[in-house]
Amino acid sequence: MIKALYAATVDKYEKYGAALREAFAEIGLNVDLSMDHPAAAVDYIIYAPNSDLQDFTPYTNCKAVLNLWAGVEAVVGNKTLTMPLTRMVDPGMTQGMVEWVIGHSLRYHLDTDRNVLNQNGDWTPHVPPLAMDRKVTVLGLGQLGQACAKTLAQLGFDVAGWSRRPKSIDGITCFAGDDGLVKALERSEILILLLPLTTGTENLLDKTKLALLPTGAKIINPGRGPLIVDNDLLDALDRDHVAHATLDVFRVEPLPKEHKFWSHPNVTVTPHIASETRAKTSAQVIAENIRRGEAGEPLLHLVDRDAGY
Repeated sequence: MIKALYAATVDKYEKYGAALREAFAEIGLNVDLSMDHPAAAVDYIIYAPNSDLQDFTPYTNCKAVLNLWAGVEAVVGNKTLTMPLTRMVDPGMTQGMVEWVIGHSLRYHLDTDRNVLNQNGDWTPHVPPLAMDRKVTVLGLGQLGQACAKTLAQLGFDVAGWSRRPKSIDGITCFAGDDGLVKALERSEILILLLPLTTGTENLLDKTKLALLPTGAKIINPGRGPLIVDNDLLDALDRDHVAHATLDVFRVEPLPKEHKFWSHPNVTVTPHIASETRAKTSAQVIAENIRRGEAGEPLLHLVDRDAGY
C-alpha cells in the first residue's frame, strides 16, 4: 500500500482528505493517507509550505513532495528537500483566477467605479472604448498568465504578455527579456501581474518600472505581493501617474490595518481571494502524480529548482 503523508494545516484535512481519497479511488490507487505516518514509511508528501514540516531529512524513502500551492518560493530553497518537488497547477484554481482577473479588468475597462461609487444625481454620460482599443498586458505567461491572457484576447482586448524566456501564443503579442519588459510596460493601460516570486522578480515593479507605464494606467496584482515596491506604488498613485491599483496579495498577510493601502482612495484591497486551490480538482492532480510516480512516468509540474518555480 502507498503511504501518503498529508503535511498541511490541520483545519483543511477533513475537506482535503475526503477529496483525496475519492480521487485515489477513481483511478484505482491503494493509498493510506494520514497525518502521522512514520517518516521512513512515507512514499509521498502532500504538502503546504505553511505546515509544521520544514525538515525533510527523516523522509528517506519519499519519492516526491507534491505541493498544494501554486507558489513554491517558501519551500524551493529548503536544503533538506532533496526529492522531486511539484507545484500545483489546478484547473479549479486556474478558472478562479481567470474569473477574478476578468472581473477586475472589465471593471477598469468600463470604468464601473465612476457610476457605482457616485450615485449622487450627477448625470454625466461616459462611454468607454471598445475592448479592441484597450491595451492590456499580463506579466507572467505561465499556466495562470496564459489562461488570463487568452480569455482577455477572446473578449477582444489588445493583449500582450511578458515572460523571462521567449514564448509564442496565438492572439497574444509576446515580449521577453529586459528590452521586452520595457516595451510591455510602455503599452500597458491595464497591467496584470501573474509572475512567480523569485530573486529576479522581487521588487520588479519599482519607481523606474512604474514610470514606464502610460499616465493613468491601472494595475491588478493577484500574483505575489513583493513583485511591487509598496512605497513606489503609493508615490505613483499620489502623483496620479497610476490611476488605480487592485491588490490581492501583499508582503505581509493579513495586510496590517495601519497599512496605507487600506486608506488610499485609489487602491482596492482584496484579502488574497483571487484564486484558491480547490480540494476536488487539486486532489485529482495529486492522485495523477502519485499514479505517475508509481508507474515510473514523469511527474506533472516539476519545479525547476534553479528557476525557482
